[in-house]
Amino acid sequence: MSGYEELDCSAVLADIYLLLDNECDTGARDRLRGHITGCSSCLEHYEVQDQLKALLRRKCGEAAPEGLRERLRVEIRRTVIVQTTQIRDVD
Repeated sequence: MSGYEELDCSAVLADIYLLLDNECDTGARDRLRGHITGCSSCLEHYEVQDQLKALLRRKCGEAAPEGLRERLRVEIRRTVIVQTTQIRDVD
């Protein structure tokens, strides 16, 4: 069984921003990339998000104040945790 088959797409999509932001450990990064490499729908989602992130980086050259960045970081993580919990509760 490959790493791709061991991960559920919903789990990969929930963690895709951690991969894009380089906020996951080496093992998680390798598992996510392994899945994305073998799953065309997750690869497409990853590429769209990566392009969106690059576009925002180019168009939004000003840095946000650190307080705002930290509040957004916390809110994004809270949202991902809530969504992940809700998805897993349904199963």
